[in-house]
Amino acid sequence: MQVALVTGGSSGIGRGTAYRIAARGMGVILTYGGNEQGALDTVSAIEKDGGTAVALPLDLGRSETFPAFRDAVVRALRETWQVETLGALVNNAGFPQTEAFGEATEEVFDRLYAVLLKGPYFLTQTLLPLIEDHGAIVNVSSNSSMHTNAEPGYSGYATMKGGLNVMTRFLAKELSPRGIRVNAVAPGSTLTRLGGDAFDKYPEVIPVLAAKTAFGRVGDPDDIGQVITALISDETRWVTAQILEASGGYGL
Repeated sequence: MQVALVTGGSSGIGRGTAYRIAARGMGVILTYGGNEQGALDTVSAIEKDGGTAVALPLDLGRSETFPAFRDAVVRALRETWQVETLGALVNNAGFPQTEAFGEATEEVFDRLYAVLLKGPYFLTQTLLPLIEDHGAIVNVSSNSSMHTNAEPGYSGYATMKGGLNVMTRFLAKELSPRGIRVNAVAPGSTLTRLGGDAFDKYPEVIPVLAAKTAFGRVGDPDDIGQVITALISDETRWVTAQILEASGGYGL
């Protein structure tokens, strides 16, 4: 059995992705930061439908913990699935932070960098020996990094996601001798818990965002999870180095 690792699987896009991957018959290792119960709920939902999943803690902003995390992944692979490798890695975990450029602080910028760019970069490096040849890596970017969307307040966040897009292209080149595909998905506005449950607190923004989207609604985690799952599947074995915007036509 192949196994995929999805960071940030306790809610939102990570949960939707983990569920969709499991539905295709793969095992799933999902990570969580502060929301352990959410991660356990994701595991329960997968197991209820006949899949297998394991939740592991991970602080993506502390790269010095990555070797120990890799050891935990190795144990999970052996004990749960009796395998030694990962078929796919989905770098999804993150957080949004809105600050007007004139009010941006180094503290917030450094945190965005640590979690959204440095973390995925060195986590991928740490886990690379476990990723099987002809496997897949998907980085979850954001359409804030694309030409279709430049909303005020996201300069720091979008800068890191733009860096993730560049990382995607270069890893696709460097890992191509092993047949590993590396792509990125750039979601548009998606109904998740990120931003301190912003959509629950400020529901009035939903119709505003929907009006800017060609399909007339805001995305949901399953929309993005299906795209990510497609990119790690064999059906897209000839696709690499791509930044795929999945926003329902935002800005058209």
